[in-house]
Amino acid sequence: MRQAWRCSGLRWASDGPVLVWGGGRRSPLAWGKQVAFGVVDGGVRTCVGARGHDCPVRAAVSGRSTGARCEECARLDRAHSVAADTIADDPRPYHVYLAWFGPGMVKVGITGVERGSARLLEQGAVTFSWLGEGPLMAARRAEELLRAALKVPDRIPYADKRAVRAALPGPGERVAEIEELHARVGRLDAWPESLRRAPFEPVDHTEVFGLAGIPAMEGVVSELAAGGVVSGELCAAAGPDLHLATGRGVVVLDTRLMTGWELTGVGGEAGLTVPVREMGERSVQDGLF
Repeated sequence: MRQAWRCSGLRWASDGPVLVWGGGRRSPLAWGKQVAFGVVDGGVRTCVGARGHDCPVRAAVSGRSTGARCEECARLDRAHSVAADTIADDPRPYHVYLAWFGPGMVKVGITGVERGSARLLEQGAVTFSWLGEGPLMAARRAEELLRAALKVPDRIPYADKRAVRAALPGPGERVAEIEELHARVGRLDAWPESLRRAPFEPVDHTEVFGLAGIPAMEGVVSELAAGGVVSGELCAAAGPDLHLATGRGVVVLDTRLMTGWELTGVGGEAGLTVPVREMGERSVQDGLF
């Protein structure tokens, strides 16, 4: 019987994307690498728990859920997150940033300074620039100020990000939108005093993600299923998404769908036998960040 593994998701290391597995095993990914795995036949997707703890009841969760958590574990996980505004006394410094995902798709957000640009890689930001650095609550106030003043959101659906990756404009256009917004931020008077402003220094992830010249996607894996197989050649990766060249064209796999399942290795010729939503089909909201 083949050994089964549980995937902990995609992480971004200094040299590119890495799939992380239970027990700490890591699988570095590279362009042209064959990504192939099967879902244990007869298996059930179970909750991944919260804050490093297993789900006490190993609850079954939907195959379409990108969070892979039951209702109670999802509540516990969010209650201890920065996004929930429940840790106002956090002493760590935070960055405020502008991130660009495609024409007309710019968001403002915050991330811990200690994390560097990891949060931007995890979200699939094509280009970004820091706006400032300071205490958590000052960063929060700045985020709210900028959302209102610049009329930009703090969340962009992943479906929108995926749809434009194969047709991104050149470097100049990618930078221009956030450069103009960054300049407008510099003219705002209500900037929190404890938040140190940052100069405009754009960072572009097009090469890191392998997006230059990638083919348009033909579909998106909508969920995994017991007994199903995913197999394809990696041609790009951005955020949690793997763009895989398969026999039916480029199909995007959101690696968050892999968590909670028991997975096994398969041969690279195994094909693609999980549900795929073709482009143009009505989609279900799959995530905001």
